[in-house]
Order: sequence, then structure tokens, then C-alpha cells
Amino acid sequence: MKMSKESKVRNLNELKLEIARLKALAGEQERYLNDQYLLFNERIAAPVRFMNSLANWIPGAGVAKGLFAKSRGDEDWISKSLRIGLPVILNRFFLRKAGFIKRALVTLLSQQAAGVLNKDNVSNMINKVADFIRPPKRRRKAHKHMDYGIPPDSETY
Repeated sequence: MKMSKESKVRNLNELKLEIARLKALAGEQERYLNDQYLLFNERIAAPVRFMNSLANWIPGAGVAKGLFAKSRGDEDWISKSLRIGLPVILNRFFLRKAGFIKRALVTLLSQQAAGVLNKDNVSNMINKVADFIRPPKRRRKAHKHMDYGIPPDSETY
């Protein structure tokens, strides 16, 4: 199947005009996409702004936000998931009948403990458990060196 396209360009001037037209078209499309991107970001940011204004309206919410929303640059995905998951698991399964104060204290302590754990600590613990569970490798008895007579690099003539 042969694909051929009839070109509108017949000489150098028409080529320059076509290049200018395509550059203008590309600029117009880039401006349109940039406007759409900014509009999309505004629509996405609206619920976040609403929640922030609601949190600022509640007294004492700034203190709680400061305790829990500190950005820690050294955290990896394990630490972040443990910060969220550990209090949920503890409160859901182990502290079902506990009071509000006890749950709040356990939540704070478990989040602090989860901050200490990171990917390296967890992988080290898993490796230690795996080494404990795996049977030790059996070592083969070393073969004694067999003497075949005169060594090949000796000075025999």
C-alpha cells in the first residue's frame, strides 16, 4: 500500500509561510492546553481549599495538624503506611472496648513508633526471621588434596 500526500508547498516562500502557520497553530494549541490545565488544577484544588478553611475554623485543629502533618524527608513508603495502618489495626482489633483517651494515646504512640521504622529496618527484621526459619545449609566435606607425584611447575629436566 503506497501512501502519498500531495504537498501544498510549491516553492521556498510557500514553505516559509507553512512553517510560520504551523508554529502559530502550535502556539495556539499550547496556550489552550495550558489554560485547560490551570482550570483543571483550580477545580481539583477547590475541595482542598474548602477542607483547609473548615479545619482553620475548628479551634485547636491547627495544633493537631502541626502534630500529624509534619513533613519528614527521611520517610519512605513503609513508614508512611505504618503511620496510618498501625493505629487503625490496633484500635480495630486490640482496643475494641477501650475508651477515647486510651485510643488516642495508643494512636500517638504507635505513630511515633512507626516513624522509627523504615524500609531498611523492616527488611533487616524479615531477613533475620527468614534466616531463623530456613534450615542451615549442609556443608560438603572438603576433599583432601590428592598427590599425583611431581608437580607440573617443578624444575625437572
